[in-house]
Amino acid sequence: MATLKVPVSASDHRQGSAHAKVTLVEFGDYQCPYCAEAYWIVKNLQQHFRDDLLFVFRNFPLTTAHPHAMAAAVTAEFAGSRGFFWEAHDELYENQDRLGLPLFRAIALKHGLSDEELYLAMQDGTYLPKIKSDFNGGVRSGVNGTPAFYIDGLRYDGAPEFTEMSQMIELSLVS
Repeated sequence: MATLKVPVSASDHRQGSAHAKVTLVEFGDYQCPYCAEAYWIVKNLQQHFRDDLLFVFRNFPLTTAHPHAMAAAVTAEFAGSRGFFWEAHDELYENQDRLGLPLFRAIALKHGLSDEELYLAMQDGTYLPKIKSDFNGGVRSGVNGTPAFYIDGLRYDGAPEFTEMSQMIELSLVS
């Protein structure tokens, strides 16, 4: 079974209790339709497990298949650098059918951020090192498609499905 090669650290986007008993890491692509479906499953898992689950999101934009994936990741990282990562993350998945510069700009403006600074970040590659680091960590961990999940460092190989994933999390809780 594949394992997570890059441990969760302060540079990761984390949601949930730092004292959670189980960590769920996702390598995702904002333009991937399967990731958009998994987004809702993760939300349900978070609601179900509450403080027992720490969720970590890492970028894995599949740019050859998804032309807006990198710009979406930059938008999330830009928002994250100003304290709005999870808001942008949610808005990108919830509006996946509208991915493109108008949506990216709207997300920035909605949170009082400069759309000009976002555009500059897209042009100058400000957030590419973080995105590439996430991506390379995924490759080292055996990720070859999205979404890819790791539950307490072990690869979850099934299709994203609430019942199966919650059973795996339950097993981690009791072990």
